[in-house]
Order: sequence, then C-alpha cells, then structure tokens
Amino acid sequence: MMMMVMVMMLIMVLMVMIEVMMMIVMMVMIMMMMVIMVMMVMMLIIVLMLMMMMMMMKSGS
Repeated sequence: MMMMVMVMMLIMVLMVMIEVMMMIVMMVMIMMMMVIMVMMVMMLIIVLMLMMMMMMMKSGS
C-alpha cells in the first residue's frame, strides 16, 4: 500500500516539475520574441533616421 502512495506522489511531483518547466520555456520564448520585436523596431527607427539624414543632405545641397 505504501509503495502505491509513494509512486503516486512521485508521479504528481514529476507532473508538477514538467508543468513548471513548460511555463519557464514559454516565458523564455515570450522574452525572446519581445527582444526580437524591440530589435526590429530599433533597426526600423535607425533606417528611418538614416533616410531622413539623406533627405536633409539632398535638400541642403
């Protein structure tokens, strides 16, 4: 009887651990996505700034 209880407890602990791991993985994925999005936005802003500079140079000359 005790063995069964122990096995059940082990299974429960394993399931909880797997769930926690999944949650952590999801969080990391979301963080990565956010970082990539921010980087893309930064790149776009830099490109826009460069284009504006070019326009200014052209209009200036």
